[in-house]
Amino acid sequence: MQPTTKLERRVVNAAEQALARQRYVSPLDVLTGMGWVPPGSVTDWRQGRAPHLEAVAAVRPDRLADALEVFHRWVAGRGLRASAVDYVAATRDRRPLQFTAEGGDALEAAYRTHWTPADLTEQQRERMTARQSKAPDLVVLIALRDFTCASCGQTEADMLMMEEGAPICLACADLDHLVFLPAGDAALTRRAKQASRLSAVVVRFNKSRKRNERQGLLVERAAVELAEQQCLSDEDARARRRERDRERREVADETFQHDLAERIVRLFPGCPPERAAVISAHTGVRGSGRVGRSAAGRALDPDAVTRAVVATIRHEETPYDEMLMSGVPRDEARARIRDDIDRFLSRWRRPA
Repeated sequence: MQPTTKLERRVVNAAEQALARQRYVSPLDVLTGMGWVPPGSVTDWRQGRAPHLEAVAAVRPDRLADALEVFHRWVAGRGLRASAVDYVAATRDRRPLQFTAEGGDALEAAYRTHWTPADLTEQQRERMTARQSKAPDLVVLIALRDFTCASCGQTEADMLMMEEGAPICLACADLDHLVFLPAGDAALTRRAKQASRLSAVVVRFNKSRKRNERQGLLVERAAVELAEQQCLSDEDARARRRERDRERREVADETFQHDLAERIVRLFPGCPPERAAVISAHTGVRGSGRVGRSAAGRALDPDAVTRAVVATIRHEETPYDEMLMSGVPRDEARARIRDDIDRFLSRWRRPA
């Protein structure tokens, strides 16, 4: 399929990136990659806080249908193989998630179908489908203010679950027998979760970042004790493995930053190579959350690389930061410097 319209280009670009990144692609991957269904809204839907996916999409249902049609034409041209995947809610009843308001069988099945390369073996495809169909973790929230349990009316509780849009206490959620294991020790957390027959992820809403952040797990007490014994028995081996992993990450980061710098120079031949190297090092810092650490940035997508260059120009070549410090609203400050950024980009797009 050769994209001709803007919609086709966006759908194909999102689908190609998802397939290259994870060896499968689904309609949901495409819609999130296009920005039509924000990841935070997907989380609300998966956790049962939205009736269907269409309710949290940023576009009308007919636009979603248009994108799905383009996606299926692309799939047919790529010769991919279909696998049906279960989507269940992160709620106690593990009910099936619904994609559309009408809930028609054909359209729901189209959304639930994942597509994989034809060269995958049947065993690989089965493992991938089983992993994707796995029920998501239950989620418990740390209460930021007093609440009243919608089931029993209790008002004194530190944690809650959301069910049908209402808070319930852990006793009513049948989770009050579990103990809290704080985050921080990855091996202990992983082993305790594996050993626990029932578990839930504990999150706390960060008001400044406007997102839920993981705080730990609720697991069975016996599972924690078993995990602690296992961690003590192989502590030295895990320390050596961490050091090897750290060295591998450093090499991988250096390779990525070198490739990113080369990509910047190809897109902007007027950008001095040493400046491209600085931009790459800055935007590619592990854990920074910058454009270079996004999936598109790791894939050296031209749009993502351009955004990284624009961010550098904005902060280092314009009075943008001074405007923010003086109280100019963010959107207004960006509007004031837009022409300056465009001039800089035009100059860098020309060979030196």
